Amino acid sequence: MEESQKVLKEIKQLKSVVARYDSLHGNWEDLLTMIELANEENDESMVDEILEDFKAFQKRLDEVMLETLLSGPYDANNAIVTIHAGAGGTEAMDWCSMLYRMYQMWGAKKGFDVETIDFLDGEEAGLKSVTILISGFNAYGYAKCEKGVHRLVRISPFDASGRRHTSFASVEVMPEISEDIDVEINPDDLRVDTYRSSGAGGQKVNKTSSAVRITHIPTGIVVACQNERSQHQNREMAMKMLKSKLLEIAEQQHKDKIEDIKGVQMEIAWGSQIRSYVFHPYSMVKDHRTQYETGNIQAVMDGDLDGFIDAYLKAKSRGELN
Repeated sequence: MEESQKVLKEIKQLKSVVARYDSLHGNWEDLLTMIELANEENDESMVDEILEDFKAFQKRLDEVMLETLLSGPYDANNAIVTIHAGAGGTEAMDWCSMLYRMYQMWGAKKGFDVETIDFLDGEEAGLKSVTILISGFNAYGYAKCEKGVHRLVRISPFDASGRRHTSFASVEVMPEISEDIDVEINPDDLRVDTYRSSGAGGQKVNKTSSAVRITHIPTGIVVACQNERSQHQNREMAMKMLKSKLLEIAEQQHKDKIEDIKGVQMEIAWGSQIRSYVFHPYSMVKDHRTQYETGNIQAVMDGDLDGFIDAYLKAKSRGELN
């Protein structure tokens, strides 16, 4: 049954790829027909409509061509995205919540399902950390472009003096691995803690410790889930996250066995930012890896990330990035 579900999922994804190509080919044929008709009738009134349709076609063509760059072993998988507030107190926690909203809106624009798995509220405002699951074909292939440190520059709404503040948040992205990928984890290496969920759920949440936190002792990696209704479901999701994280680190270090990886010092580390979001003294979002930038910062915060992702994937394919 599990194998058949896997095959059916793969068939569905392949049919989707073929359908997009067929649709694109049909659009192109329609455009050629319109151009031929306009030429035969010498009808210049059709030019504006043809140009508009061509721009729409070009956009769809770029999207399909971009998908051909997503050839990594896990690119087609769902993505697990974790955002951590950096130093800066309330300002950094507010920045964490702003990025959380941005990725939720980006996922919705792409037609992905976005589910909050775990979160830790800030003391006064915002979030200390939050983990979301973005589900859909090629979700990880696109979302992996966001991995790194994101920098915010703005006049802080929490500063009575109206001073400019710089805040940081780190974004970790890992693929949700399927059940058929075997990651051996020694149960003795795990510490499992349960606690009360702070999410939705009514009275049951307050009475039961359904949320689960798992620590992988050899590496210090910690994962948590509080979204599901039962402790069993939360543990299952947390284990899936742990396996994904361990697999990612093992592959970065070219290790065959989990027990051989070096641990927390090899995790995605804080360093120079990959992108800056400047609200003041001017409006600009700039990616420091590709130099792609835009002045429409509100659109970016509302989930318009395709320009940054496109630039990253194309630069990566040309061998311009590590």
